[in-house]
Amino acid sequence: MTAVAARVAGAPISWGVCEVPGWGRQLDPATVLEQMREVGLTATELGPTGFLPDAPSDKAATLATYGLAAVAQFAPVVLHDPAVDPVPQVEKVIDGLIACGATTLVLAAATGVDGYELRPTLDDAGWATLLGNLDRLADRAAERGVVATLHPHVGTLVESGDDTDRVLAGSRIGLTLDTGHLLIGGGDPVRVAVEHPDRITHVHLKDVSLALARRVQAGELGYRDAVEQGLYVPLGDGDVDLAAIVKSLQAQGYSGWYVLEQDRVLGAAGAEGSGGVGAGGADAEPGEDVRRSVAHLLSLVDGPASGTGEAAP
Repeated sequence: MTAVAARVAGAPISWGVCEVPGWGRQLDPATVLEQMREVGLTATELGPTGFLPDAPSDKAATLATYGLAAVAQFAPVVLHDPAVDPVPQVEKVIDGLIACGATTLVLAAATGVDGYELRPTLDDAGWATLLGNLDRLADRAAERGVVATLHPHVGTLVESGDDTDRVLAGSRIGLTLDTGHLLIGGGDPVRVAVEHPDRITHVHLKDVSLALARRVQAGELGYRDAVEQGLYVPLGDGDVDLAAIVKSLQAQGYSGWYVLEQDRVLGAAGAEGSGGVGAGGADAEPGEDVRRSVAHLLSLVDGPASGTGEAAP
């Protein structure tokens, strides 16, 4: 197993499991975790609250049943409101991470409203509160042996390249580089990877259809609808310059996880797929898309992969 292959993880969102109410059909943990193992994954992020059991020890036991290690959890938290203390919510997430042996807390600057369709514009006071909370949470996590990161995410208060630059300049927290969300939000994931390798502590590898991303940016298409239509595709099938990003990170000594994420919306059981871009649309077999993404990632660093499927052309 190569050094990179040992640092590839999955995420439940690739199987349509999402924290947003009404997102789509939610598969049960047994189905998702079993398919992760079937495609050769050995590690995963924990998924949204409610996907795995609430009790930290039960989370760990569930993953152990499927032979999967835990690497991180995505936690959308309100950070900009001085009346909201994010620490109690984050402490519960850290409890679960520690119980499972995971080391990374992936924060997103939630708006306080369900979904990722609309977001307010922060004033300077809101930004000051957000940045202060990021440092406070980073310190709190470090005290417990966990690394906190900030994830620029569509429909949150840190979405664009400018937002990301403001976080990098105004706080000490590390960054989760999500190659898809940053591009959709109008940022440049290649630039961030090249210019800020010292701040990148976690990576979500995504590929996206730029044509659909531009429609989201222009306000012509809602984010969820775009995902359902195939906004995210297997690695190598879209328009993100993954080769430049991965090669830059490797050259700069990045040693963290590469979490493969192909966000998707699943329709009702038995329904036909939506015909989105990629390997069969929204209801294409998630495991096969993940298998293809693993093969493509390994081809970027090791040449053509064998035994994991064919890399996308």
